[in-house]
Amino acid sequence: MFPADAADAATLLRYADMAMYQAKERGRANYAFYTEYMGRRMAEKILLHERLKLALAYGGLALHYQPQVDVATGRMQAVEALLRWTDPQLGEVAPDRFIPVAEATGLILAVGAWVLDAACRQIGQWVRAGSPLRVAVNLSAQQLRQTDLVDQLRSSLAQHGAPPDLLELEVTESEAMADPEQARLMLCNLQALGVCVALDDFGTGYSSLSHLKQLPVSRIKIDREFIRPVLRSGADATLVRAVIMLARTLGLHVVAEGVESPEQLLFLAQHGCDAYQGWLYSKAVPAQSVLALLHGDDPAQASVPAALA
Repeated sequence: MFPADAADAATLLRYADMAMYQAKERGRANYAFYTEYMGRRMAEKILLHERLKLALAYGGLALHYQPQVDVATGRMQAVEALLRWTDPQLGEVAPDRFIPVAEATGLILAVGAWVLDAACRQIGQWVRAGSPLRVAVNLSAQQLRQTDLVDQLRSSLAQHGAPPDLLELEVTESEAMADPEQARLMLCNLQALGVCVALDDFGTGYSSLSHLKQLPVSRIKIDREFIRPVLRSGADATLVRAVIMLARTLGLHVVAEGVESPEQLLFLAQHGCDAYQGWLYSKAVPAQSVLALLHGDDPAQASVPAALA
């Protein structure tokens, strides 16, 4: 509004544009007035975008790895790669703060390429160290539409000497179902390289048998939002049991995310869950700490309930 928000046409139009996007985020048939908060949010978005581009150039990104642990034995069987960013100016920037900016600006393709290449490099290093370990990497919806993704991944695997079967690509149901046929073709092409495919956050999206049948997945992951209340919510406990039973019927492995207590782990063990990840065993750690965890894996000392030891 003139003159409260700005005194010149160019600034008024820029602010009106911000208000328009705010209205669009609220859905159809909505409106919004510009506020200073919108301006601050846009300024932060621009700053994060520019700093993230610099981080890609100077090496400010890093991967940490959260173990995936066999429920029955308590031994680490794989890790999930999680992106971390420490900026000289901004300090540690949380993924839930910068990933949406990367997705909104298209920078997610460059970030995703960096993550895939770094994961392949790490796989190759662990193989040469005599400690091969499967690494799971999340794919974004934009990467699923990327025409050169298969060639890019083939090149990274070859360059770093990473066996394809030690790389697992995770996609969420909502991402895969945004364009089911295109996602199926892309995932089949990726699977043809020899990599594994997992369906992430299972239970939060469409969760239908037809989707599971269409997609070339070998593993499904139960979202932490169902694991957290599993001991106090009958509905969540029933859902988790049903997912595990469904996975076993279809010959799929199932991984539970966000396991934080021995009681949760005992519940999963009693109902046949294959693997879990979460703070009960370990938070995400730098690469140099992974082998220490791997070689220190002793079933008698791992975070496994006594009933399972």
